[in-house]
Amino acid sequence: MKTNKKEGADPSGLTAHELHDLMQLGQLRCTDLVRAVFARIDRVEPKVKAYLCLFKENALEQAARVDEKIERGDELGPLEGIPVALKDVLCTLEGETTCASRILKGFRAPYEATVVRRLRESGAISIGKTNLDEFAMGSSTENSAFQITANPWDLSRVPGGSSGGSAAAVAADETIVALGSDTGGSIRQPAALCGIVGLKPTYGRVSRYGLVAFASSLDQIGPMAKDVKDIALMMNAIGGKDPLDSTSANIPVPDFLTALARDLSGTKIGVPKEYFGEGIDDDVRESVERAADRMKNCGAEIVEVSLPHTEYAIPVYYIVANAEASANLARYDGVKYGFRFHDANDTLAMYEKTKSHGFGQEVKRRIMLGTYALSSGYYDAYYLKAQKVRTLFRHDFEKVFSVCDALIMPTSPTPAFRIGEKTDDPLKMYLSDVFTISANLAGLPALSIPCGYSKEGLPIGLQIMAKPFDEVTVLRVASAYEQNRGERLGKPPLDGDEEN
Repeated sequence: MKTNKKEGADPSGLTAHELHDLMQLGQLRCTDLVRAVFARIDRVEPKVKAYLCLFKENALEQAARVDEKIERGDELGPLEGIPVALKDVLCTLEGETTCASRILKGFRAPYEATVVRRLRESGAISIGKTNLDEFAMGSSTENSAFQITANPWDLSRVPGGSSGGSAAAVAADETIVALGSDTGGSIRQPAALCGIVGLKPTYGRVSRYGLVAFASSLDQIGPMAKDVKDIALMMNAIGGKDPLDSTSANIPVPDFLTALARDLSGTKIGVPKEYFGEGIDDDVRESVERAADRMKNCGAEIVEVSLPHTEYAIPVYYIVANAEASANLARYDGVKYGFRFHDANDTLAMYEKTKSHGFGQEVKRRIMLGTYALSSGYYDAYYLKAQKVRTLFRHDFEKVFSVCDALIMPTSPTPAFRIGEKTDDPLKMYLSDVFTISANLAGLPALSIPCGYSKEGLPIGLQIMAKPFDEVTVLRVASAYEQNRGERLGKPPLDGDEEN
């Protein structure tokens, strides 16, 4: 296991709850924290390339206001003064919203996403927007139009995707917490590959207003952090009904901090046999099996279960997601906003050349696949059938959750792969999400938490799922495992005195 020799003084390596306590006690100024994070960014960002833009001036102004509260002895909110990075698929009033695409380069949103507003109202400090696969379409953050983000644990490897910039920023201590979005695993898979915690909430738990749409029935915004308690703090801030989002659920939001526990007595945890078949890396399998043993030691009952339609997850997902992407991305036509190709003879040519020059190869591939699935004569054979099979996924999970409180399985079948390793084989790249897609198709809450390292010292993630709107159980299982994991997790070697 690789560790970082640097200790102590730099607050950028601490969690949000640790920093809150220091600031509340007057032992740390918020401006010093924010400066430390930007100093960290200055040191390691040339290697990692997690950010597309930074908000340094505004962040320091907000930090100064927090310091005034500290000096007056006022009570700080749990996230007040905490630096947060935002995936650049979320609309913000500050900076551009590009979705890492040339077609939106220079676009400034006229409104902010509800999650961004809620974090701002909680006192969290936005420090910048992070890189991603273009329009969140990818599993490696190699599809960005602007740069490739590197995995802080090994700069020759991907951080996962599509929220790779947010995951890398948290792992490299370039932020304290971050927001990502998850359509088929885009929070959990990069969290696993970068050795952090990431939660995809239940569909409808968190408002999607201001999230640039990829696949509207699958997309969900969620938190990424260094430990489970910070995930709970973030969920307390961003969860809940939003009148601006008709898909957000009118269901009470619990205090997720109350979910944190050390004991799992009376908890039945299922291990789906379909998630341990061909293609899973031996180190991943062994790490997840050790995690199951840890949970058993915490009082949980571990049972084998079956999700028989798992083998259809990849084809169903890539029909549904691409069909919805085709509809959602039709708006980028060069007329209303964003990039326009001007050297065209007529309107039709302008449409064609705008999309051809504005979109990257992966986005164009998915639009074409989705358009085909929705076209006359093929709708019933592809999209409609995929939606019917999607219903079977929900039934599989309903049966399992009638006898289990939670499920555990790998987050990713392998640790981080090398940059460029899968770019010439889209199907191989799509298989990176084989263990995460089902939660999106069924609308379930799912979390990835570090559970070990490969022989090369790369992080491995454990995935935890529960029934819809039962994030409390997900966090309870994750918290108990985290506190009894037994293995001290290190930091990526990015400070010059150690080599990757």
